Amino acid sequence: MGQCVTCGNDYDKSFDILKNGETFTFDSFECAIQKLAPKCSHCECRIIGHGLEAEGAYYCCDHCAEASGIEALRDRI
Repeated sequence: MGQCVTCGNDYDKSFDILKNGETFTFDSFECAIQKLAPKCSHCECRIIGHGLEAEGAYYCCDHCAEASGIEALRDRI
C-alpha cells in the first residue's frame, strides 16, 4: 500500500512514477496529472497531450500561444 503524494490516500493499487531521479507515489492518473503535468502559460490548464513550447514556456494549444504573443507555432499543418 502506498500513500498518494497529491491527495494523501492510502491505496493498495498505488503506483510510482520516477521523474528526474525523484519517485512519486500516486493512487490515480488524475493525481499524477495534477502533480506532474505542466501548466499552460496562458490559461493554466494542465497539458495532458503534446502541447507546444516556445521561449521556455508551455502552451496547451496554438490559440493560447498566440494570445501570449507567440506567432510561429501551429497545432496542425
